[in-house]
Amino acid sequence: MRVLITGGAGFIGSHLGDALLRAGHSVRALDNLDPQVHPGGERPGYLSSEIELQVGDVRDHAAVARALDGIDTVVHFAAAVGVGQSMYEIEKYTSINAIGAAVVLEEIAKVRDRLGRMLVASSMSIYGEGRYRCPTHGLVAPQVRSDEQLDRREWELRCDDCGQELEPLPTGEDKPIWPMSIYAVGKRDHEEMFLSIGRAHRLPTVAMRFFNVYGDRQSLSNPYTGVAAIFGGRLLNDNAPLVFEDGLQSRDFIHVSDIAVGCITALESGGADYRAVNLGTGVPTTILDVARELASGLGKEQLKPEIVNKFRAGDIRHCVADIALAERTLGFAPKVRFADGMRELLGWVANQQATDSVDAAAGQLEAAGLTR
Repeated sequence: MRVLITGGAGFIGSHLGDALLRAGHSVRALDNLDPQVHPGGERPGYLSSEIELQVGDVRDHAAVARALDGIDTVVHFAAAVGVGQSMYEIEKYTSINAIGAAVVLEEIAKVRDRLGRMLVASSMSIYGEGRYRCPTHGLVAPQVRSDEQLDRREWELRCDDCGQELEPLPTGEDKPIWPMSIYAVGKRDHEEMFLSIGRAHRLPTVAMRFFNVYGDRQSLSNPYTGVAAIFGGRLLNDNAPLVFEDGLQSRDFIHVSDIAVGCITALESGGADYRAVNLGTGVPTTILDVARELASGLGKEQLKPEIVNKFRAGDIRHCVADIALAERTLGFAPKVRFADGMRELLGWVANQQATDSVDAAAGQLEAAGLTR
């Protein structure tokens, strides 16, 4: 395949590019080298010399058309990323994510006859809260916690009918989606836009719903990147990780190498065409556990997580993947255990430098009225 990865100089895109090269494919990346992700707006040192990098914005028709020249497979990863920031930089996120996807799809439509397949990155964030079970009323799909509950600092979800605490369950693709942030709305739109245009042009397309991806190459200085990288950047600067709520909210952390394998399998096999598919592990891990694991691994156990006991708008309590569909359609089986992946991440983090902008970012959220 001759693959174009939009956002291909980034964390996940570069790892997918490496995996595609190892599998014998050729790779071109289109990336704007946003300084929030790439300090100085320069080509990152980790990007393989075998990946052709074209610097440009996905909202620029001419840049996208040049990037598509000679390409037969498109992977759309380009996006402004960050739940918190998306809630106050609304225009920026909507422009990059919605208009960017629209421009890419318009240019794809012009060359559709020579394209073989498309893949778009979606996100677990589109679900909102995950799936739950009430001991009395069975399966439920709650939307949000009430303001009154959050004001009481009661973090766990309860049944609307009987008030009992709900048990979190793995979340499958059939769960109704309720995006709770502008970022999540944009990822929902990416998924639906690509799938609808793919169907219209009989161009096989798959949307991969990534859960919480971690690994080396995450931007440790970006306060809106993945939580593992954010905590790592704090610890490198001898600052305690900031943890919202009580730290017991759970997520599904999947290593970037497993994400790359899942994407390549979807591109090469076509087993999940025209579907949205979860890529996760099915294993819950609390945010507090991540903070403690990183501190211990970096020899900074004295930097205890700072539990701020506040709620951040756009956040959810629990969401872990049900990966049965990926197993069935792609033969997907994540291989990297969290403990092993964290050891690898720690080895990389220990040799990095990072600017800690978390306090400034937290101040922006508070000034915008998005924490309480």
